[in-house]
Amino acid sequence: MNTTFAAHDLLWGMRPEHLPDDAPDWARRVLAAGLPVVVRRASGPAGQVPVGLRGDGRARRLAAWMPREAVGCRRRPEDLRLDTMADLPALAALQRLTPLLDSTGLAWGPTGGVAYQLATGLAVLHEASDLDLVVRTPAPLSRLQARALSHALQPSPCRIDVQLETPNGAIALAEWASGAARVLLKHREGARLVTDPWHLAEQPA
Repeated sequence: MNTTFAAHDLLWGMRPEHLPDDAPDWARRVLAAGLPVVVRRASGPAGQVPVGLRGDGRARRLAAWMPREAVGCRRRPEDLRLDTMADLPALAALQRLTPLLDSTGLAWGPTGGVAYQLATGLAVLHEASDLDLVVRTPAPLSRLQARALSHALQPSPCRIDVQLETPNGAIALAEWASGAARVLLKHREGARLVTDPWHLAEQPA
């Protein structure tokens, strides 16, 4: 698949033999079952995609590298939608917020456990699961717009974590809306504090 992969994309095609020799058995079982991996934010060798594997429970997470030529299928957060009635809080929140987020005109979608369950059909969510979302913001989102969006997301039956994906990495909507002078930017080279995540080149070192 000749394309550019972004953080939170789900990819299918990685096989157990792509893992290092010391990888845990649970990770090999995940890949043997044909389950997807999720793209993470990192820089590495050409032809290798930084990914994470998800097992049972929060303790079973593994960072790995997937050969680009092994990718057979990709689903982005914005490809995932809930088309049935939902009873779990995280899914109910997604259902309620879909019209609101669609009305922004920005590309967006679920990530984390919600995305994994929607993409695979595996029941990984529970009553206390969060709803993680990414909103694509190629152009700057003002603090006022961020506060309005943050306010519109409440009240919610579960905790909601919204990441704004800028051309340079991701920031938390709540942090940008708070008016903090500097915010934490999740960049492929590592996290950093910045004043304007959309214009890094214009900021002092």
